[in-house]
Amino acid sequence: MLTALSDLLTSEGYRPIIASDGTTGLQRSLEEKPDLILLDVMMPKLDGYAIASELRRLGHSVPILMLTAKGQIDDRVRGLDAGADDYLVKPFSGAELLARVRALLRRFEIRQTKAVTLLQFGKVTVDFIRMEVRSPKGSIHLTAKEFAMLRLMAESPGEVVSRERFLDLIWGVNAFPTTRTVDTHIASLRSHLEEHPESPTYIKTVHGVGYRLDLPGYVNFTVP
Repeated sequence: MLTALSDLLTSEGYRPIIASDGTTGLQRSLEEKPDLILLDVMMPKLDGYAIASELRRLGHSVPILMLTAKGQIDDRVRGLDAGADDYLVKPFSGAELLARVRALLRRFEIRQTKAVTLLQFGKVTVDFIRMEVRSPKGSIHLTAKEFAMLRLMAESPGEVVSRERFLDLIWGVNAFPTTRTVDTHIASLRSHLEEHPESPTYIKTVHGVGYRLDLPGYVNFTVP
């Protein structure tokens, strides 16, 4: 599979960097700093979940496309929560894989042009580089998907982000079939970040469309 994927990507003009086990893959990811990672879940030494989690813990925002034979919802959720951007279940076609690669690279390029790295509102400070949230009561734990949703809204404060856009840009094509997933994650974000989640000040609902982030006097540092 490594050989086939390497040949396919090379034929499309990419320069693949190969690793046959998780430990080597993580090391090469940190050293080579690739534009995108195709990450198999089942690997010797370190599995794909561990690698994705470690890269996100270290603050690396490289897009990750997970490849796996497992198709259960629980496995997909675990991969996405570990930090993967999209999920492709084996067997898959070369055309679909290349389409997912192109889509992830486009989304990452757009995100980098206006990447929010630090956000302050109310009594909360969000550090998107370190993936940390701090409040007067201490640290707040957010999942990788919750960070991604908050960042997407923060990149265009005051603008409405539709449920479909959340699913497309954060979960990826066919990762989840229902917009209810978005609503559940928004409710979780509010419970962590809003002083009164039942009457939110910052994460607003736009009925029938989606959500927006209202940040009066917010601090927004971006990558040059």
